[in-house]
Amino acid sequence: MTPATTASDLAAAPAPARAPSAFELTLDPYSQGEFLEEYCDRRPLIVERREAGRFESVLSDADVERLVCETALRSPAFRLVRDGAQLPLTGYTKDIPWRPGSFAATAVVDRVAEEHAAGATIVLQALHLHHHPAALYCRSLEVALDWPVQANAYCTPASSQGFAVHHDTHDVFVLQVSGSKRWRIYAPLVELPLKDQRWSAAAGAEVGEPLHDITLRAGDTLYIPRGWPHEAAATDSASLHITVGLHPPTRLEAMRAALADCAEDVEFRRALDPGGKLPGELIERLGVRLSEQEVARRARRRFVDTRHPILDGQLTQVRALDALTLDTPLVRRTTVIADLEPCPGGGIALRFEGKEVRFPAQAADAVAAAHAAGAPFTAAELPGRLDAAGRLVLVRRLVREGFLLAPGAGAG
Repeated sequence: MTPATTASDLAAAPAPARAPSAFELTLDPYSQGEFLEEYCDRRPLIVERREAGRFESVLSDADVERLVCETALRSPAFRLVRDGAQLPLTGYTKDIPWRPGSFAATAVVDRVAEEHAAGATIVLQALHLHHHPAALYCRSLEVALDWPVQANAYCTPASSQGFAVHHDTHDVFVLQVSGSKRWRIYAPLVELPLKDQRWSAAAGAEVGEPLHDITLRAGDTLYIPRGWPHEAAATDSASLHITVGLHPPTRLEAMRAALADCAEDVEFRRALDPGGKLPGELIERLGVRLSEQEVARRARRRFVDTRHPILDGQLTQVRALDALTLDTPLVRRTTVIADLEPCPGGGIALRFEGKEVRFPAQAADAVAAAHAAGAPFTAAELPGRLDAAGRLVLVRRLVREGFLLAPGAGAG
């Protein structure tokens, strides 16, 4: 017989290993501070590991096979490119009639497979919107950086190339999932380009000799700042890599946002002097909106308001609302990025994922506690002036809105 496990055995057992954060998964052994201070906006970073399987929790070869072959994938969630050009959708997709409309640009799997075998790269776009592991990875990076993050994947056959030399208008992490790919990186022709300064603006320019000529293998990471021209081709093995797009807010965007706020001031709406003179007081009024606190507040609000919800299990959560009691364990969804703001005239507002959910003043303490919760809690444990019925109304609303989660909902 197997001996029984005792309390002392449990006490002596090592604690389970902590899963790495998205940032650690991406850049370890470099810290977030090292990356931001020494590389971000400045120069490429190459992290060699040769660690097969490192990024398969985000996307694997099996995931690509399933997405392409089993899910009726539709454009623009995917496309095919070869030798620097996108292949016409008509060659590998079709519209499937279905009243009252149709499933447009749906993958014809055998044609996709044929084109891929002939050298076409399969590009899986916006994985953070339709592949849950990628959504969780991107959200974890967003929490760490306070920047929007996106993810595409590129599945390239051996000895093939998808895109010719180009630069991106956002920073990227390249995560080599499987196989290997040779990357050539050149000096910028346009330093830190804006979104409308795409590669076509530099057409015909000579990039010269590459500053970096490297081969990424499974488990390696490459960081390329926006504006650094690059090209990549699979070696003698097929390649799968994820390109993680980083979109830090720029100083120009901060200035534009401050100017947009000036629209509420009638002095900015007056007709321009024929000679082009601007009253000095306008610069002072704009300066108030460019204070450090105002710039940070505006950037944070835009970031919070534009996050896409990640609502796994939400059908079950809403179905089980009537069974939720004062003693039901609740947790804040780890994927929610949210802020609290006071409401004009009293009360409190919870802002997240494009929503502004307002609550009366008597609920403010309870809402603040739910917002700050880092561990499971119950409605009965919430502070404040709400009675039992009010607490239930509050937590049910927060579950319905996708802010809270009842982990045991639907169990049994």
